[in-house]
Amino acid sequence: MKSIISLFSGCGGLDLGFSKAGFDVVWANEFDKAIWETYEKNHRHTFLDRRDLRQIASQDIPECIGIIGGSPCQSWSEAGTQRGFNDERGQLFMEYVRVLKDKQPLFFLAENVSGMLHKKHSGALANIMTAFEEAGYSITYKLVDAKDYDVPQSRKRIIFIGFRADLGKKFAFKALATSPDIPNLKQAIADLQGKEKPAIGRSKSNIHDCNIPNHEYMQGDFSSMYMSRNRVRKWDEPSFTIQAGGRHAPIHPQANRMIRISQDKWIFDPESPLPYRRLTVRECARIQTFPDDFIFYYQDLTHAYKMIGNAVPVNLAYAIAQSINQQLKLDFSLENYQNQEQEYFKIPSGISS
Repeated sequence: MKSIISLFSGCGGLDLGFSKAGFDVVWANEFDKAIWETYEKNHRHTFLDRRDLRQIASQDIPECIGIIGGSPCQSWSEAGTQRGFNDERGQLFMEYVRVLKDKQPLFFLAENVSGMLHKKHSGALANIMTAFEEAGYSITYKLVDAKDYDVPQSRKRIIFIGFRADLGKKFAFKALATSPDIPNLKQAIADLQGKEKPAIGRSKSNIHDCNIPNHEYMQGDFSSMYMSRNRVRKWDEPSFTIQAGGRHAPIHPQANRMIRISQDKWIFDPESPLPYRRLTVRECARIQTFPDDFIFYYQDLTHAYKMIGNAVPVNLAYAIAQSINQQLKLDFSLENYQNQEQEYFKIPSGISS
């Protein structure tokens, strides 16, 4: 009854969190063919539209009470070039606004990296807020850290949430429940230690030899950028951010912390009792709070790390979805749903359909 759609879906971490909270993701859009099999086999009740969103007319998208998703984040990333709206991927953000304006759901959620808050993007951020408001929404946003929402990972992301203006309310982030404790790496992945497999060569999948699905790690050297700081969090700490690249996956906590020898230069401790290795695909998925029955499909580990690193942690998505549920009182009953549906799906005056 609580039908929503997902844009720039990736492998569907955000979708899974909303599904756990009782929403029905009826339609999703993802253009990256390397993700299609993973999405479709793990979200069997969702129709995946594989086209470029720019080629999808709004009338091809089903009616819904909510839109969730985050446009490609590379153009806003602190680690990237920060080209913002001057990058084609940055302009895709406005496709999200186009669909939002045309469909007029009760709410939307848009997620992106913290780099969007960089002062050089202040003008673009103001334009984005204006575009959301002109589409008919009351907007709030906040920089959140996933570790505060039952995710064993330090991961800062900006979350935009809009409620349709005619509802007369804004999302209150202060009502978003945080976890009483921060989960750590031991809780998340300790049971997997010693069962991992190395990739074939550098990154060719060895999945058929894995007793635990996706429990394989990328091999190869470490760049000077990677070695510019410590990459080891210990068992009693949350993980570093899981990034969208295998070469930059954190080091497993079995190894000693790295040793700083000069500014921006660290080395592996030669006295470490256990070797240094990257986290496996499954370990990264655990840290992103994907369940073990969520299987990732790939031939090259590069694609696996990318789709996991780009995902919204499932538990963070779940916490947000629950709060939207509560704040909009979306617990529809079968008896009154049709009447509420007519009210919720109406197009407010002054907004073009």
